[in-house]
Amino acid sequence: MKNYEAESKLPNMIGPGTKIVGNIETNGDIRIDGNIEGNINSKGKVVIGNNGFVKGEIVCSNAEIAGTLNGKATVSELLSLKASSKVNGDIKSGKLSIEPGAIFSGTCTMGGNAPTIPLREEKK
Repeated sequence: MKNYEAESKLPNMIGPGTKIVGNIETNGDIRIDGNIEGNINSKGKVVIGNNGFVKGEIVCSNAEIAGTLNGKATVSELLSLKASSKVNGDIKSGKLSIEPGAIFSGTCTMGGNAPTIPLREEKK
């Protein structure tokens, strides 16, 4: 068990010039400077670097996007869109930070009160 915990603290990096087609699951943080076609599920932080490109869905606790995301992002805590970012897709986030210059096209749902539909159903 101790070895597994130590491994989860190591950073995962997808370098420039690397392309991965498939889903990624990790308990730790991951940085993408290459090209990913698939979904990313992380219990830690997902960072998409300036030249990073992701086509798929991201589910994580924190995310920082400086590159391109074509797909959904579900971030339980903070999603930070840097000035160089290009996001095309729907995002759900606890908190959202968008720098001037960032390009975002899609819908955004924020805050901890997202489950409004079940509340309406309960009132019936």
